[in-house]
Amino acid sequence: MGVSERKAREKEELRSLILNGAMALFAEKGVENVTIRNIAEAIEYSVGTVYVYFKDKNAILHALHTEGFLQLGSLFQTLAQVTDPMERLRASGRLYLQFAVANPDMYDLMFNMKAPLDFVEDCAEEEWNEGKSAFNFLLHVVEDCLMAGFFKGHRAKPLAFMIWSTVHGMCHLAIARRTDVVGLEKPVEEGFAEFLMLLDRV
Repeated sequence: MGVSERKAREKEELRSLILNGAMALFAEKGVENVTIRNIAEAIEYSVGTVYVYFKDKNAILHALHTEGFLQLGSLFQTLAQVTDPMERLRASGRLYLQFAVANPDMYDLMFNMKAPLDFVEDCAEEEWNEGKSAFNFLLHVVEDCLMAGFFKGHRAKPLAFMIWSTVHGMCHLAIARRTDVVGLEKPVEEGFAEFLMLLDRV
């Protein structure tokens, strides 16, 4: 390995160290209670080193949320071989729910916290590309369903938004521990099953 390759690898390793350290602190103390100095102390590097890689805390949050979307996207890619569009839609919802429940802090960062989008605005980016990519995956699945004869009389984009917002609501309530009042043993799983039955009747 040459000098330039080694330096590039070391740079990426340090960036990952910063992100992993930040994520652990955010999960432990809450985003609002963590500073750049806290992150630097946790990984045993100087504050200046952290600033070499990230201009502020929002930049770190944005980078972490991007990692989350890459993970979610990789899960969705495993469904490429599912030829039945309705089954692909059902499987997508299950994967989305499983990802959210298994990674509550990451999911909250990806879909609920404002900081990553503050970074997008500060950088004068016009779009939330990570969110757009995830939504487009769902949109394409819904379009495939329409082409296969499902959801007659419905439009792809508003239908995809309805599906996303419904499943997101289930995820959010579960992560926020607001589902106990429902009185079901497995409220998310059972609610999602009912939602799928509704979709089958549309």
